[in-house]
Amino acid sequence: MKTIAVLTSGGDAPGMNAAVRAVVRTACENGIKVYGVVRGYNGLIKGDLIEMDLRSVSDIINRGGTILYSARSKEFATEEGMKKAIDTCKKFGIEGVVVIGGDGSFRGARDLSERGIPCVGLPGTIDNDIACCDHTIGYDTCLNTIMEMIDRLRDTAESHDRCSVVEVMGRRAGWLALNSGIACGATSILIPEVPFDIERDVIQRMRKTMLTDKKHFIIVVAEGCEINVHDLAKEIEEKTGVESRATVLGHTQRGGYPTARDRVMATKMGNYAVKLLMNNIGNRVVAAQKEDVVDYDIFEALNMTKTIDMNLYNIAHEVSI
Repeated sequence: MKTIAVLTSGGDAPGMNAAVRAVVRTACENGIKVYGVVRGYNGLIKGDLIEMDLRSVSDIINRGGTILYSARSKEFATEEGMKKAIDTCKKFGIEGVVVIGGDGSFRGARDLSERGIPCVGLPGTIDNDIACCDHTIGYDTCLNTIMEMIDRLRDTAESHDRCSVVEVMGRRAGWLALNSGIACGATSILIPEVPFDIERDVIQRMRKTMLTDKKHFIIVVAEGCEINVHDLAKEIEEKTGVESRATVLGHTQRGGYPTARDRVMATKMGNYAVKLLMNNIGNRVVAAQKEDVVDYDIFEALNMTKTIDMNLYNIAHEVSI
């Protein structure tokens, strides 16, 4: 291939810039022209592309967000939008595209691949919900951000003998809630993958720990549980007598400097993706398996289901009393 493009799509994730940098520099070092697509598939439809070189990605490896910006595109899901994107690729001579994003972004990559534009997807999402990938780009950073913020909440909860109910992101997946809950010693962790009962899994657990003279508590709730954490805090206070406060961490979880783990993994994935395209291999998803980088057929990857680690979930409840 002589010319490729790279885009970021869907929700931003720390480490996306490190992946973009790796794609651009690997391409340049191998004599391949590379375009950055601005604002995801919308940019591909509108022809909003910038030619990138070695220096265009200097000093971005440490930055959160994405220098290419991101957007969700309803138009791209239509045949007319798809045709416009393909016309853009033909206009700029683009023979392959690296797509950095989540499963929705991968569906777009699959559709482009089916229409003759080879694509390679890189899993960039804080939710860690890509089934073929142990750790998606951005997950580790987000997890550490949550841990830091809950640690701060713990300080004030301990000072006032309070219960702090914390809602964390993750969309329909409970990975962020489970691992941050373990890392912060939460008394109770509610995730969408495991059926829960507020009385049994929150109130009774708190009462049990109160018998051992514990006076402050952390309850972590995944947003996918679809619970109003402010109502939950009121219920906890009414039933236990422990003053309770709710905190929704929100989009603060998305930003910030990526961790070393995310920077290194994103770099390995970006390099790997370009090497696939150099060998005219598309319709693939790059994934992290332990510390290795592998690739899957994009159809296979989209059809895989990621299940929660029940052993980890059981450990969390054994050690949180």
